[in-house]
Amino acid sequence: MSLPTDALAHLDALFHVARYLTGDDASAEDLVQETFARALGAQASFERGTNLRAWLMRILRNAFIDQTRRDKHATELDEDVADDKAEPLRTDLAAADIERALLELAPDARAVILLDLEGLSEAELADAMECAPGTIKSRLSRARAALRKRLAAYGRDA
Repeated sequence: MSLPTDALAHLDALFHVARYLTGDDASAEDLVQETFARALGAQASFERGTNLRAWLMRILRNAFIDQTRRDKHATELDEDVADDKAEPLRTDLAAADIERALLELAPDARAVILLDLEGLSEAELADAMECAPGTIKSRLSRARAALRKRLAAYGRDA
């Protein structure tokens, strides 16, 4: 099998994470497309036998950060650009609250939670987030605490 074919097996997971990072389907599709373009361009640097999913998630995260920086720069240049928030995917109140809380997290916190939900191990998370495994433990702990804090009111209302 070739790297492009192997990478396609991770398309759904990449889109799922991209959807929550960007907040809408169109931006998520663009981000996944950018991820695959970068992966194809860098396939010579991929070491066979290493974790392809973690490598793709790292590319996705870096592409998201680059896009966020470009968008921020463009917004600073044009104050008339609206800051659109994504509509919740579901009409269920609990799901909408969770999605809203996720979207309120900082991009790195959101990414570490989403990658954890995708089932990446701590080693894979560390590789995808480009940091030490011990750092992942603390980032994941802080991100979960921030998410719990944002959802605390929901638990009291129930």
